[in-house]
Amino acid sequence: MSRLDTSGDDYLARREAMLAKLAELDAEQAKAVAGGGGKYVDRHRARGKLLARERIELLVDPDSAFLELSPLAAWGSDFPVGASVVTGIGVVEGVECVLVANDPTVRGGSSNPWTMRKTLRAADIAFENRLPLINLVESGGADLPTQKEIFIPGGRIFRDLTRLSAAGIPTIALVFGNSTAGGAYVPGMSDHVVMVKERAKVFLGGPPLVKMATGEEADDESLGGAEMHARVSGLADYLAADEHDALRIGRRIVKGLNRRGSGVSPGVVRGPLYDEDELLGIVPEDLRIPFDPREVIARVVDGSEFDEFKPLYGGSLVTGWARLHGHPIGILANARGVLFSEEAQKAAQFIQLANQVRVPLVFLQNTTGYMVGKDYEQGGIIKHGAMMINAVANSSVPHITIVMGASYGAGNYGMCGRAYDPRFLFTWPSAKSAVMGPAQLAGVLSIVGRAAAQARGQVYDEEGDAAMRQLVEAQIEAESLPFFLSGRLYDDGVIDPRDTRTVLGLCLSVVGNAAVGNALVPEPSGFGVFRM
Repeated sequence: MSRLDTSGDDYLARREAMLAKLAELDAEQAKAVAGGGGKYVDRHRARGKLLARERIELLVDPDSAFLELSPLAAWGSDFPVGASVVTGIGVVEGVECVLVANDPTVRGGSSNPWTMRKTLRAADIAFENRLPLINLVESGGADLPTQKEIFIPGGRIFRDLTRLSAAGIPTIALVFGNSTAGGAYVPGMSDHVVMVKERAKVFLGGPPLVKMATGEEADDESLGGAEMHARVSGLADYLAADEHDALRIGRRIVKGLNRRGSGVSPGVVRGPLYDEDELLGIVPEDLRIPFDPREVIARVVDGSEFDEFKPLYGGSLVTGWARLHGHPIGILANARGVLFSEEAQKAAQFIQLANQVRVPLVFLQNTTGYMVGKDYEQGGIIKHGAMMINAVANSSVPHITIVMGASYGAGNYGMCGRAYDPRFLFTWPSAKSAVMGPAQLAGVLSIVGRAAAQARGQVYDEEGDAAMRQLVEAQIEAESLPFFLSGRLYDDGVIDPRDTRTVLGLCLSVVGNAAVGNALVPEPSGFGVFRM
């Protein structure tokens, strides 16, 4: 039973604060959607080409959901928001697939360090969840001024394609334009390759480089054109008449893969009893104020039904069972921020139980970390925290994490932060994450500096200390905000709290693709598909 007072002043203030954060989120995401801006979008369209998101929209099934990933990648860096590539999960011919689409309106679709990280994250998701990977290719290759950050780690993109294929996970490349230098290995290492006639250009070295390296004169078409690759080199498996034809062929390839989506678990799916819109007024703007995660759970799970586990023990952590869009789940949710020994032991036991019955775990984070102090250290907080972290690290069921509020210190680890490889991790605009709170971190530095000055017999500079604390607090506050963290791909996206149920439902459907015993998932062959 919900106890949320939706007419109270606290609720209304929290709602207004969340709406303001969502307006900021919309503005930042609009930058990614805008691509390279009007000038380059118009130039692209004048060439008769579709935009990256238009290609995705035509590829996926009509009226199906597309879960975009990492839309704020590169936020706060020297590169455009979105990192010149669109990634996400969409349904093609009834099959959930990972899609990676270069955005040629942003610096010709060239890859910068954030493009690489975003692309690698998409490949990881495809591998973990056994989803076909479809690359919609039009890229000028590496952003050469940043080659030192791309060249060596970027080789993993091509390694991942062969590993996916070797694991029996299909890889498809639809080539719409240039695919140059290292980018030529994307179609070169994909199982299925479609090239658009008179548009696709795939070569290790373009005409200028060939001229410089060998003195040979060659034009684009004879060196790497779609018809040449379809008729002579054999790199292209299909020659498409135009972009729409390439997308049609791509859909037919997926249809012939003999795969199925995980679908929804049997049974009638009931929505929550409470309005998802009320999620906007639950999290306080001041994250030091606790809130009851049961109010979140009641607005997310099927029928608002939650079977709480150990409700009278370890009250700072709520654990229990529910269903979401028909999928059974276990939930771990922070109630009062701090994790004590009881909460850590309770979590470890609950995680073991979920693994026994093979139920995915959903972590709802709002934690300041594990409790510190003499009594707690003597009571074994380190070994109990280690027990919880051990359980999280070695749990073999899928994990999905939502950061609702604070995510500080080792609590981030124990509640399955990014370092612990949840299948998906999303944050709310209200979230903050760092090694500790800004005031605490600045205070620790102040105490250490004061002790060092005393040890040297020096008078401590109080004015300098105040300036240092102010500077450090401002820096840590800025670096703990969700846009900053999402820009560095520490999550898979910042989401509207009202979309939490939908996002979790899509993720649970996706992780079902890797379920043991799916007869339509082929056994690994031991090697990737060789090009002819």
